[in-house]
Amino acid sequence: MTKPSFFTDQFLIAMPNLMDPNFFQSVTYICQHNEYGAMGIIINQPIDLTVGELVTQVGLQHKDTIAMAQPVFRGGPVDVSSGFVIHRPVGNWKSTLDVNGNIAVSTSSDIIAALAEEEHGPMQYIVALGYAGWGAGQLEAEMAQNAWLNGPANAQVIFETRTDKRWEAAARLLGVDINQLIGSAGHA
Repeated sequence: MTKPSFFTDQFLIAMPNLMDPNFFQSVTYICQHNEYGAMGIIINQPIDLTVGELVTQVGLQHKDTIAMAQPVFRGGPVDVSSGFVIHRPVGNWKSTLDVNGNIAVSTSSDIIAALAEEEHGPMQYIVALGYAGWGAGQLEAEMAQNAWLNGPANAQVIFETRTDKRWEAAARLLGVDINQLIGSAGHA
């Protein structure tokens, strides 16, 4: 029997006391969670690389536009040479996981080529290198230790909220002022 994928399509919001530099004040979009573990992409840690620079690095030509000036994100500490595109589920890409009918994640090079062309790619997207991964039961254990808040993901936070405001915005979806929390919240 398959265990329900409880955290799929959820935000993991780092608690203020989570000092791991990989996840400090991070918001991670959980793309998949099952009995084998969980996989997510951090949506609020831009790196010093633009989408245009990435497109050029993979050998593609692009138009010099505002879209190409968007930052690439550090999706997590695992497999940092692999690219992921979180986007609205439009188009027919070779390797895409439709997470919830409103948000999809693609890993194939054809979506990067479409982003470079701009006419054929998704209008709203985030490009990330690497991902966050948890083995079986690991995420649940971290939740029990109050390392994270979790709640339903929101496309507006992913695609429309300023990067430096996503941590607070994701917490506000739960009615929480993240800056008012203390690290031991939830322990009696």
